[in-house]
Amino acid sequence: MLIYIFYFFIAIVVVQLFYYLGVFGKFAFAKPQHVKPKNLPVSVIVCAKNEEENVKKYIPLLAQQNYPDFEIVLIDDASSDETLEVFEEFEKEFSNIRLVKVENNEAFWGNKKYALTLGIKAAKKDYLLFTDADCFPSSKDWITSMTSQFTMNKTIVLGYGGYEKIERSFLNKIIRFETVLTAIQYFSWAKIGSPYMGVGRNLAYKKEEFFNVNGFIDHIQVRSGDDDLFINQAANKTNTTISYTPESFTYSKPKKTYKEWFTQKRRHISTAEHYKFFDKMQLGLFFLSQLFFFLLVIVLLAFQFQWIAVLAILATRYTVVWTVIGCSAGKLKENDLKIWFPVVEIALILTQINIFITNIFSKPVYWK
Repeated sequence: MLIYIFYFFIAIVVVQLFYYLGVFGKFAFAKPQHVKPKNLPVSVIVCAKNEEENVKKYIPLLAQQNYPDFEIVLIDDASSDETLEVFEEFEKEFSNIRLVKVENNEAFWGNKKYALTLGIKAAKKDYLLFTDADCFPSSKDWITSMTSQFTMNKTIVLGYGGYEKIERSFLNKIIRFETVLTAIQYFSWAKIGSPYMGVGRNLAYKKEEFFNVNGFIDHIQVRSGDDDLFINQAANKTNTTISYTPESFTYSKPKKTYKEWFTQKRRHISTAEHYKFFDKMQLGLFFLSQLFFFLLVIVLLAFQFQWIAVLAILATRYTVVWTVIGCSAGKLKENDLKIWFPVVEIALILTQINIFITNIFSKPVYWK
């Protein structure tokens, strides 16, 4: 019986090496990007619901972008706090700010996609750049860096949306590692020619791409997915590219409690159920390969079966994975995660198992 477990272990490691070298290596070992300003007309779109404090801090940073031709479309999604009032003040202060007021609609109540659709239709520019109300750009050249990747054919640009670093917080390391791993995945598959998702914290596309797929209509009943489900539907090997220059990053404040982050990730994972079959398959296979790798290592070492070979395979796997993760984290300016990788990887897998089980028995709560 143990010999079959050993062979299965080898097969699992082969799968892992395929992912990390064959797929993720496309991003990890990619050459640095160069920014050549295009100065395309851009509408920066921010949708907010009860984000009074965040928009006070972050909208001025967007307004101060070093870019010649852009407007900011602020969407207030029927907020019950002072978000709308803050937006109205910004509209008076900055000439390039356009305000969209969304009232609760009985058919689309609490649906962020409805609010975004109104904002996209109100946008006057041909190129749309999205970020969230709790996000801020890494530099004044954020718009320049993101839009520099547009070409005649590449009309969708996937960016990196990271989280701020909190010293001496292990949860923060898990959150940022999960964010880096997710970015490695969607960047790498996009480079291969199979883009499957993007993050609304940092995403750009030409307006025509939105109307080509009739907006969010095919998944309007899914409360989340204004970013990843849209990209899963609209993106392909011809029209999609990525942006990973440090100036193109955005950052958000991370959750400070495990419960808050757990709830957030439940929503994200449940949305993936609506991806295309191949995308669900490759994501599921990757997760299962991670899970079985650790389970089989424990079993084989517990029985001391071929333990020298097991340790050699274990060392090979970690050498490869650590190298790929390290190179990728360096590109995304998350260098401290290189040291913590072996520990946070296990913590993340345990959390994902917990999320999967929890989602079976209850539905996550979405934007209200």
